[in-house]
Order: sequence, then structure tokens, then C-alpha cells
Amino acid sequence: MTEGVPWPWLAGAAHVAVTALAVGHVVLHKRDVRAAIGWTAFIFFSPYVGAFAYYLFGINRIQRRAARLIALRPELDAGETAPHRVAGPPRQFGRHFGRLSQTVERATGSHLLAGNAIRPLVNGDEAYPAMIEAISQAERSVLLTTYIFDVDRAGRLFVDALAAASERGVEVRVLVDSIGKRYSRPAVTRMLKKRAVPVAEFLPSWLPFRNPYLNLRNHRKLLIVDGKIGFTGGLNIREGCLLDRPSRRSVQDLHFLLEGPIVDQMFSAAHEDWYFTTGELLSGPAWRSGTRPCGEVWARGIPDGPDEDLENILWTILAALEAARRSVRVATPYFIPELPLVTALRLAAYRGVDVDILLPEKSNLRFVEWASWVGLRQVLGPGVRVWLTAPPFDHTRLMVVDGVWSMVGSANWDARSLRLNFEYNVECYDEVLARELLRLTDEKIRGSRRLTPEDLDSRSLPLRLRDGLARLAAPYL
Repeated sequence: MTEGVPWPWLAGAAHVAVTALAVGHVVLHKRDVRAAIGWTAFIFFSPYVGAFAYYLFGINRIQRRAARLIALRPELDAGETAPHRVAGPPRQFGRHFGRLSQTVERATGSHLLAGNAIRPLVNGDEAYPAMIEAISQAERSVLLTTYIFDVDRAGRLFVDALAAASERGVEVRVLVDSIGKRYSRPAVTRMLKKRAVPVAEFLPSWLPFRNPYLNLRNHRKLLIVDGKIGFTGGLNIREGCLLDRPSRRSVQDLHFLLEGPIVDQMFSAAHEDWYFTTGELLSGPAWRSGTRPCGEVWARGIPDGPDEDLENILWTILAALEAARRSVRVATPYFIPELPLVTALRLAAYRGVDVDILLPEKSNLRFVEWASWVGLRQVLGPGVRVWLTAPPFDHTRLMVVDGVWSMVGSANWDARSLRLNFEYNVECYDEVLARELLRLTDEKIRGSRRLTPEDLDSRSLPLRLRDGLARLAAPYL
């Protein structure tokens, strides 16, 4: 009589093999020790389930993008204006800013460009009319990439402008993040396709619903018109950013109009995203018509994402904090700093640098707000002031150092932005721009509440336990 198949032994052997493969991949590819330990424990103590979860959520498949793009990088970047590259900012800003510029170039591979004009646009009330006017006056091309694109009062204005541009023969391309498009129904992609506007979804998700905590998203906000005018910053496309009709969904924000050679770098980043998603190269004079110097700002575009541009913005922030001599001003809607950022902020304060951090008093993401309290406890101390800005929710992102250097864009001060999502920031050297950003944040500070160590100490034990548990999930918040 033939013995039965030893299923328990086969199942055990299969578990050992799957666990060994998964743990081996973790050991070889996870750079963060804590993440590696967490995944290893989950895989080991959750037979099959842990390995399957790691396969779905733990493997960074976006890194394939690097190999796919490296060979095409010269063609994707063709037309970027090399004559406007400079070795560093003007010497009158100080030698430490020259060293900062060199550090950022070596860390990011992006070149500093002279001759740019950059203008802040406050809220959708200033930004949307300027963006729609640029689209309406486009003669050759419009390339738009955004995270959220709602179908509402604001969204329909953009849909109409994009469709009208396409109808008059302008080359139009729109890239919307697959999760970001789900913040409203019906999806804007359906409406754009109906109006014959070429549109694509970045990394389509199998989830049937939106998930604001899902990572590996395209969080960039870039609009390039005729290859000459660019817009970037924190603004999504949604009615809540228009404060002419305040509501519970109202959002304060800051966007920027850019002209000059920096627009070439912005186009390169948006072009890579479009090519990665669709396989279409955007070449020819319709897309790159040559930019000219038109201002006094030295600027550098800094793309960031979980691919070949990993941690570009984090390295830039750390270098800027090290370079600071007098003051650092930071505004961010989400603040969950990891240890290197906490250390850099505290060291800057210990050197005598005045550090001001502006955060919204009420977050639109509850778990992020809880986790933020732990980060605030780590950084708040001598030389560091934290200001809680009054409602509506403040979505502003910027950093200013010594009234000279500034950085604006889409990235938050959390692991999702600095390691797990695709972001785009612009580094700027210009006293006039820095002074305007300080003025805008001074207005926010006047209406803010200063957070004190006593405020943190007075939080009850249950709240602190809740905050600590939320902090454990920081990379996914």
C-alpha cells in the first residue's frame, strides 16, 4: 500500500523556501534597518501571509524605472539650456552658500541655472487664474501633471481651458495620479477623454477606492506651457483651494509661476513621468522652444522619488540646515521627521540658529496629526519655535535659510514625501524672493498659536500612547 503524500512536510518545506526567498530579498534591498527588521519579523511569524504582503507592498518596483530611463536620459533632457548653468550663487551671498550649491549639485546631479523669475501665488485665488490664462494663451504645448484633479468648480475651469487649447491645435498632455483622481466622482480622466484631451493615469492602482496613505504616488504638481512658462508648488486642482467661498474643506496653499531656464528642468521631470507612464516621447519645437534669462533668481530643479532620484530633497534639506548661520523658516502641512532631520534641526539650534516651524493647527489627516506630536516633542527646545497656523488647513510648503536661500515645491517633511513618493522642489538663491516668503510666513505667524513644551507635557497618557502607536506607522502616513 502506497503511503499518502506528506502534505504537512511539503507545506513546511514550502514555507521555509518562501520565507528564505522573501527574507533574502529584504536583506539585500531594504536600506532602512528598522524596515528590514519589521518585514523580516512579519514574514517569519506570518506564514505565507507575510511573504505575500511583502510581495505586494514591500518591493519597490519603481526602481525598474531607473533602468528604463537611463538609456533615454539624453533624449529626455535634450534641449535643457546648458549655457545658463553656473558654478554657484553670487559671492555676496557668502561662501557657505557656494558650498551648499556644490553639495546639492553633487548629491542630486542637477545643475544650478541663472536668470530665472519666480513669483509666489497665494491660494487658488491667485494661482488658478494665472494657470488658466497661461493655458488659454498657449500656442504650441501644455504639459500638466498633478496629484489631485477634482471635478468641481475649479476642475471644470481647467478641463474647459485644456479642451479649448487642444481644439485650437495645441499639443496637450495631462498626467493624473491614479489615487489622486479618486478624490471626486466622476473621475476627471473620463471627462478629459470625452473632450478629446490626451490624459494618462500614473501607476494605476487595483484598489477600487482612494487611499490617502498609499505610497509610491506621483505627488508632483507641474504645469509647463510652450516650454517657457512653468508653475509648481503645493496646489492640487480642487475647489477647496479657492478661498472666495470658505467652507470646511477650504485649504490655504502657495504656488509659484516660474520663467527662465529653470522651466527646462521642470519640463524634463514632467516629461520623464509622461514617458514612464505612456511610452511617448515629447520632442520637437512644440515642447522645447528655448528659454531665455528673464530674472535674477539662481534656481535648480530637484526631482525626488523612489527610483534613481531617491532622497534628493532630503539631502538638500540636510545640507541647507548645515549651511544655516542665522535663521531657518519651515512651513509644511505634514511633519513626521526621521532621526537625521531631527538631529539636523537640533544641531542648527545649538549653533545659535533661530528655527521657526509652521504647521497647521488642525490636520486633514488624523493619523498624521497624531504621529506629528511625537516629532514635535523631539525637536521642540531652545532655539526652535513651533507655530500652529489658524484654520483653514494650511497646505503651504517652503523653507528659507538666512534670508537668501529658499526651497519650494510639493514635498512634505515626512518619509512618504522624502522616500516613497515622487516629488518636485525648486532650490532658489535670491534675497528678494526669500524676503517675500518670509513676509508671507510672518503674516501666518501673527495669526498663529505658539506651541510650548508645557503644551506637550500636559497631554494625557492615553493621548501620548495613541500618538506613539501612530508614529510606528510613520512611513505609511
